[in-house]
Amino acid sequence: MLFLRGTNNRYRVADEDDVIFEAIQIYNRTFSKGEPLTNPDKAKDCIKLKLAPFEYEVFLCLFLDNQHRVIACEELFRGTIDGASVYPREVVKAALQHNSAALILAHNHPSGISEPSQADKVITEKLKAALALIDIRVLDHFIVGETVYSFAEHGLL
Repeated sequence: MLFLRGTNNRYRVADEDDVIFEAIQIYNRTFSKGEPLTNPDKAKDCIKLKLAPFEYEVFLCLFLDNQHRVIACEELFRGTIDGASVYPREVVKAALQHNSAALILAHNHPSGISEPSQADKVITEKLKAALALIDIRVLDHFIVGETVYSFAEHGLL
């Protein structure tokens, strides 16, 4: 059970709306401009919060400066229940528009299975190669399902 302190300094039981409101506040603080992402678990938790509710695939990028501070978190592509088309040209274009030095890729699997498909591995390599040409590092690629899969943690980056 979660309790919140009200305006009269008395505690009350939080309802679902309170919990969702607080989760959004935490998400916004974590991904606010200038916030450094120094802990992969922090990024994972917030990306899961962002992507878990979708019933279709969503691909997003966290654009970071050279100190790994958040510049922007942007949804770039939407797909269907089992896939989304991701275009390296558009990712590169967005990274340049944000003047990124690094980025984190993320997408969800509405099936709940967070293991990467062969297509996920191929597009990650294409994006990594395309971004490397313009000196932008891909720090990780997260897949959100029941759990969050990290390409970096599994040695795939």
